[in-house]
Amino acid sequence: MRALLCGYYGEHNLGDDALLEALLAQLPEGCQPLVGAHDQALVQERFGVATCDRRRLGAMLRALSRCDALVLGGGSLLQDATSFRSLIYYLVLIVAARSAGRSVLLWGQGLGPLRRRLSRLLVRLVLPLATAISWRDGASATLARRWGVVGTVGSDPVWSLPAGQWHGNGGPIVLCWRPVAFLSTSDWQAWLSCLDGLAAEADRPVHWLPFHRDQDQGLLTSLSRQGLVPERLRQRSQELVITTPDEAMVHFAGAGLVLAMRLHGLILAALAGSPCAALSYDPKVAAAARGIGCPCQDLSADPDPAQVSQWRGCLDQPAPPDRLDGLRQQADHHRLVLQRLGGGNR
Repeated sequence: MRALLCGYYGEHNLGDDALLEALLAQLPEGCQPLVGAHDQALVQERFGVATCDRRRLGAMLRALSRCDALVLGGGSLLQDATSFRSLIYYLVLIVAARSAGRSVLLWGQGLGPLRRRLSRLLVRLVLPLATAISWRDGASATLARRWGVVGTVGSDPVWSLPAGQWHGNGGPIVLCWRPVAFLSTSDWQAWLSCLDGLAAEADRPVHWLPFHRDQDQGLLTSLSRQGLVPERLRQRSQELVITTPDEAMVHFAGAGLVLAMRLHGLILAALAGSPCAALSYDPKVAAAARGIGCPCQDLSADPDPAQVSQWRGCLDQPAPPDRLDGLRQQADHHRLVLQRLGGGNR
């Protein structure tokens, strides 16, 4: 059995690297993965798998013709927030796979946002073609069920990765921040002022950890050039160079607090046992924070300096391990979908 794994792989995003690592670990014995990736050399070197060019639909369709199944692996692929074109790309692959008699598995998927009426119509028509589905959250499962499509529900698949051991008492504040289009200059100033106050009061260094190399790297420099980073905070700050999820977890495990905007930055920080708090640019981040039981501030609301007290309360205080154990157990539910790939060649 050979399966084409389709996701946002090889795009220099540690979250998607973590999803691929979790997916490969859950594949049944005898399944040979072919991974659609942008930076194919990186994915080949890091994971030891065969690849094809995910950014060329024609290449993906040719790869699909050599496979027995298509697996949409992790994340929210069926959404139009990135672009309508992106949604069409995944829908074409699903239709092509089913038309050729291939199995289609949706593994650890989120559903939406679907902002266009046409997007909702197309997904509603195509979703029933899937052979088996597992959802990473209850909201996605509820929406699909409303359309007559039922699937297994689990937590985000990244929770299935090995947990770390926290040793960050008195450690730095680690930021997993990203550019956010709707944050104004005054918004950034307010959040950075809050961070500056916390770091000075606790006398902690601040480490900026770029989770998406192409989007997050240089954020500290960019904000500093705009005059948005207080001088006191700038002197405490440094940007880290991270290339794998494992390296990120090492830094999280030594942190006194992780402040995360990135969904999988938040999850990996909690997996590392670190105290954490979220700043949500998307409902998926807020949902993850609720599951962990950590504070979460909505970035679409006006910044509130009072929330520094919540960050202060989290400093050196990891989340209760029993909540995390439950999330890790739920992540194993996605393995059931992949059992359809067992049993060797068709």
